[in-house]
Amino acid sequence: MALADRLAGLKSDPSLANLRRSLAVYYGDAPRDAAMDALYAQFVRAGDLAFDIGSHVGDRIGAFRRCDARVIALEPQPDCARVIRALYQGDDHVTLVESACGPKPGRLELHINSANPTVTTASSDFVKAADGAGGWEGQRWDRSIDVPVTTLDALIAAHGRPAFVKIDVEGFEADVLAGLSLPLPALSFEFTTIQRDVAARCLELLAASGTYGFDVALGESQKLELGRWVGAAEVRAFIEQLPHEANSGDVYAKQMAVAG
Repeated sequence: MALADRLAGLKSDPSLANLRRSLAVYYGDAPRDAAMDALYAQFVRAGDLAFDIGSHVGDRIGAFRRCDARVIALEPQPDCARVIRALYQGDDHVTLVESACGPKPGRLELHINSANPTVTTASSDFVKAADGAGGWEGQRWDRSIDVPVTTLDALIAAHGRPAFVKIDVEGFEADVLAGLSLPLPALSFEFTTIQRDVAARCLELLAASGTYGFDVALGESQKLELGRWVGAAEVRAFIEQLPHEANSGDVYAKQMAVAG
């Protein structure tokens, strides 16, 4: 069955009504896909391994596969995992792990936003930061589920060292990076303007673990804003000066060669 047919079936499934908007936004936009593919092609080549931490409905899986990379996809939400299984069934280069990622193995409480699952989070601080914030009106985390947790180190031990790791976990990004003990070739992590401190902690963790250069993509632009690899302090200052309305973006980190 073609991807378009699988998408149509998922969109018409009444039990997945809460994911129809995500499926409409993240699939079927050819210019967006092309921009995303061009961005990830800077970091991922044919045969490489990529980790997608916080896959949601799996659009980044699609981009990595179009780059001919193998993908380890982490998604703890049962409905999202069901979508990923349906869309990528039969693809031996996609491995779905139904787990959260954090600083240590175990279990955690996942705060579910039933009406908008894309902002489901393991971070109670994220929920508090969104409460009353402009642009976040009406968001409700109305239930929680207990889910397993793995770490980046454990995933690397099980599957190998990835060329690229995408981390998008709604305020839990620093916790994910706390479970990584070695530098990686490249990665990205999401930030929001309601929790700039989380981005600062992520930058500190990465700067302490390796020699990285950084750049930023705003929103879903799929475009690196600075056009050069800069230090952690410059990226932190860039994020701090963003208006609240910028809302979110992704910091990209690339391991840099050490002179000498």
